[in-house]
Amino acid sequence: MPLLQVLRPTLPILIGASIMLTLSMGLRQSLGIFMQPLTHDIHISISDFTLALAVQNLAWGFLQPLAGAMTVRYGFRPIMIVGALMYIVGLILMATANGLVSIMIGAGVLIGTSLACTAAAIAMSVAARAVPETVRSTVLGIVSGAGSLGALLSAPIGQLLNEGFGWRVGLAGFVIMSVLMVPAAWYAGRVDQVSLPKPAADDIGDATAASVAKAAFGNASFAVMTCAYLVCGMQLVFLTTHLPSYLAICGLDPMLSAQTLGMIGGFNVLGSLFFGWAGQRWNKLALLGGIYILRSLALAWYFMLPATSFSTLLFGAIMGFLWMGVGPLVAGAVAEMFGLRWQAMIQGLAFMSHQIGSFLGAYGGGVLYDSLGSYTMAWRIGVALGLAGGIIQVAFALIRPSQPPAPVLRTA
Repeated sequence: MPLLQVLRPTLPILIGASIMLTLSMGLRQSLGIFMQPLTHDIHISISDFTLALAVQNLAWGFLQPLAGAMTVRYGFRPIMIVGALMYIVGLILMATANGLVSIMIGAGVLIGTSLACTAAAIAMSVAARAVPETVRSTVLGIVSGAGSLGALLSAPIGQLLNEGFGWRVGLAGFVIMSVLMVPAAWYAGRVDQVSLPKPAADDIGDATAASVAKAAFGNASFAVMTCAYLVCGMQLVFLTTHLPSYLAICGLDPMLSAQTLGMIGGFNVLGSLFFGWAGQRWNKLALLGGIYILRSLALAWYFMLPATSFSTLLFGAIMGFLWMGVGPLVAGAVAEMFGLRWQAMIQGLAFMSHQIGSFLGAYGGGVLYDSLGSYTMAWRIGVALGLAGGIIQVAFALIRPSQPPAPVLRTA
């Protein structure tokens, strides 16, 4: 049966999830464009700004399991709509900021909390529930790919507004774009009406959140995937936060940073589609490790050479292809290991590790730059840890294929 015919009944859900994801991720990935003018105008340091983004990543990571658990009790729609509204308020606080407190609350706490309710873990769980298992990995790749278009659109728009009218107008443009998240979340919330498939004997079903978390971390394949996920967050957030600043230091055209983020977004679509397709056919956890290794090699190549417009755009294309391809692989692996009912929460538990890495990439990169005057040590650390995490992930996936968890019984 053709894929479109299979998906037709759930297309509004998938489109809503994709739009919500593309806006929440695309706007967030483009905030680094405003770092230089914003910090200069309101008299805060680079490390102050990156601390706010680090708080954003920690709030996102540590609240993600809670948001996932709340979808089990309240459904997806209310969680996603509240998250979309928090995103709008967070951007408004950024656009009107006159000091660090507004940046910390807006860019840090509010947007971080919103991402826990609207970004990859929730959107992927919505998509996974809406489609049959036979096409799940492919559909997760499609949703992840559609969710990658945000950076392709928001980065150039933000940079044009920033250069033409100032960073406040640029962020006001982001506020207008973020309003579209509300109707997108409403349509994606139709997934609450979709019945869960009959659980397999080894699925985690009617259990408590605490017992589900214990079962997840007791699964060796999940534990290794979660630890390796740290390097993913560290590398990606280091780039989205610090690449615009690095290009400015190199004396390159400011528009190049937006073009590179757009290049990442464009090739992200291709990578997400490819890894969604590949995850339907090969070991998802081994593919994850391969992504981390290839990213690390690309980072080493780019930062070892003098930065040019061509090398930067080529680097953006390579990293874009390897960017959100992790999304369908992680979501698919969690669904295979634990079933669908608690997928959002379990994926959130893994994502906590990712966001600890994001904190290190955003804030650690800023601290190293302020201390040493360059990004050399930061990218070297990112490459070393990325290679180590990728090799361990591939080796473990091939030596010990993932096993389903032991059955979890509901406790009083």
